[in-house]
Amino acid sequence: MKTDLKITLVQSELIWENASANRELFSKKFQTFEGETDLIVLPEMFTTGFSMNAKKLAEPNDGESLNWMISEARKHNCAITGSVIISENDKFYNRLFFVLPDGTYEKYDKKHTFTLAKENETYTAGNERLIVNFKGWKICPLICYDLRFPVWSRNTEDYDVLIYVANWPKVRTVAWDTLLRARAIENMSYCVGVNRVGFDGNDHEYVGHSAVYDVLGKQVSPSAFDEFIETVTLSKEHIESNRKHLQFLNDRDKFTLT
Repeated sequence: MKTDLKITLVQSELIWENASANRELFSKKFQTFEGETDLIVLPEMFTTGFSMNAKKLAEPNDGESLNWMISEARKHNCAITGSVIISENDKFYNRLFFVLPDGTYEKYDKKHTFTLAKENETYTAGNERLIVNFKGWKICPLICYDLRFPVWSRNTEDYDVLIYVANWPKVRTVAWDTLLRARAIENMSYCVGVNRVGFDGNDHEYVGHSAVYDVLGKQVSPSAFDEFIETVTLSKEHIESNRKHLQFLNDRDKFTLT
């Protein structure tokens, strides 16, 4: 078990609906990393931007983007996570991959599809949450609109890190900042949010504000409007000492999702 976990946030512009160009873009960004990292976190739909053009853009589960993630994870000896558009059994999914350094992976399909953008009319919602066990850390990766629904992220497994990959627009930045902090506080876990910047093909603007909050809701990373790459070190001792001292999770409500 690692007592510290290094997570690298990659806040970037995305090239609209051009998967090969985005993969090349991120490969070049990875080459600029200084030092080692355990996990690289990319935005939601990092190969295309938040597009409803799934018929044109979707890949099979074992398509080029997953294979690219596997190759990069092996090359940099770290895990990589982010979501892409997937076609499977005649349905489309906004699917997050969590690729381990050895090339194995786990996946999570976005539970809460964004009805305001009619994502629900294109993509099939997932119904299972994912907890990844990685280097002695329990990580719960979710996607964008999931952030608004605290029941789905409720920390019933005593996970250590909650991750949201996103294309969250500028107009709702206050909600993004507020909800990331709230999810950290209520779940007594680190909460990591990685968002994109720039404009998409629908002229929606994104200003990033990618950030990491600790179990008390303190921001422990920079928060910028522009592109950046930042590695933040998470401490297992910080989690365990505060949970032991405060014991808030012992008083959480008990319920079963159906």
